[in-house]
Amino acid sequence: MSDHAILEICADSIESAVAAERGGARRIELCSNILEGGVTPSGGLISTVRNKVAIDLCVMIRPRGGDFCYTAEEFETMEQDVLTAKQIGADGIVLGILHEDGEVDGARTRRLIELARPMKTTFHRAFDMSRELSKALAAVIEAGADRVLTSGGEQKVEDGIPAIAKLVQAADRRIAIMAGGGITASNVRRIMRETGVREIHASVRVHLPSPMRHRNEKISMGLAKGREYQRVMVLQEEVRRLVESAHNS
Repeated sequence: MSDHAILEICADSIESAVAAERGGARRIELCSNILEGGVTPSGGLISTVRNKVAIDLCVMIRPRGGDFCYTAEEFETMEQDVLTAKQIGADGIVLGILHEDGEVDGARTRRLIELARPMKTTFHRAFDMSRELSKALAAVIEAGADRVLTSGGEQKVEDGIPAIAKLVQAADRRIAIMAGGGITASNVRRIMRETGVREIHASVRVHLPSPMRHRNEKISMGLAKGREYQRVMVLQEEVRRLVESAHNS
């Protein structure tokens, strides 16, 4: 990966964060509950990861799964979570807030960005759920965010390449455009080349079996049956493969 490119890895555990750093990632997006698309991690997890890694650490600020339209009480929680991340020593936060009509909630977004400073702010893929990407980009820039994560409004980033390329042009270096959503070692070069992005967000996770020898197969603690006996981890070698694949982009 060139000196101008940045690879961000999504991690939900200490082991995954450490593997991301050792594999060559430049930044970590730390969250919990990846099955829900990521929610705010605990203060304990943020603190432990902060003590274990030296690369940039960005904390997800999302009080629950589901949509990105929050109540007053949920927004108050988000404010407190921003302050917690700042106090622990995070380098940035990751957030996304929309109105019911799909427009970016600029006022609340700006409030959290100002509360977070001097930490950096990424507007996450709530952006892709907005009504109109070009209008959303203008609102996120006006709110003061440092970057936006996008798949170009598509489920997979490969299908959003034309839209991302337009966003990069429209941003005109006022904000960083980071591509994410199905990025792999086999497509990262093409995505960077055809969109012009220099920041990549990836989730290079693999499913590993639980070390539990005793298992009660009758019970499932969550909605996804069988999850108790498998773990999802970032592997250092997979991060390294992605870094190497992007090197000549």
